[in-house]
Amino acid sequence: MRGPIIAIQFLTRIPTPQVRDFDPAEMAAAIRWFPAVGLLVGAIVVGAWWLGARIDPWAAGLAGLVAWVLVTGALHLDGLGDLADALGASHRDPERLLAVMKDPHVGSFGAIALILQCAAKLVLLALLASRIGPWPLLLVPALARIGPLAWTRWLPPLGSGLAERFAWAVRPADILIWSIAALAAFALFPPLAMALPLVAGWGLWLRWRLGGASGDCHGAGIELVETGLLAALLVAAG
Repeated sequence: MRGPIIAIQFLTRIPTPQVRDFDPAEMAAAIRWFPAVGLLVGAIVVGAWWLGARIDPWAAGLAGLVAWVLVTGALHLDGLGDLADALGASHRDPERLLAVMKDPHVGSFGAIALILQCAAKLVLLALLASRIGPWPLLLVPALARIGPLAWTRWLPPLGSGLAERFAWAVRPADILIWSIAALAAFALFPPLAMALPLVAGWGLWLRWRLGGASGDCHGAGIELVETGLLAALLVAAG
């Protein structure tokens, strides 16, 4: 159980048993469990969203968003903000882009991206409160976290960092297993098949614009895929 526990510790703020004496290879291998952790995130978000919906759709949206941010510790939002700052300030200078992404401070580009992302999730969660049941929403964080496995497998890492450590850990069998799980989710809830173009599109954009991926790129991609899937569910629900 060390792999799942390390993945939970990395992606969430959920209390877990302390893992002792783990090496960096175990940390990298934990990426194989990211979609499973997404199900756990989804369960917590759905619980808060459902309770909020007993009061009002906007209460559902706010409760779901707050739960989403708290359970993940805003980890992926941080990646989105860092990437937005880097794109805005680098002026297509690769070295400058990496330097800005490593800067812990949030600039104006990052702040705007975070405001827009949180606003989008808030509105979408509120609008979905009276249109869908909890099960498709449960799967959204899990499907978004299949993305890092694909991006890690297909894209070279940008410099040294988290993406470089993950690069060797994703096996063809991992892609196959989670692809089968994703296809099952698509069969149950067809709008979630939007995950395919969203994940592929983000990977293609990263290759075209940056030439590879970093940990911040993975985090930003997870956030954007989640929002895209919420939008797909809303459109399908009419």
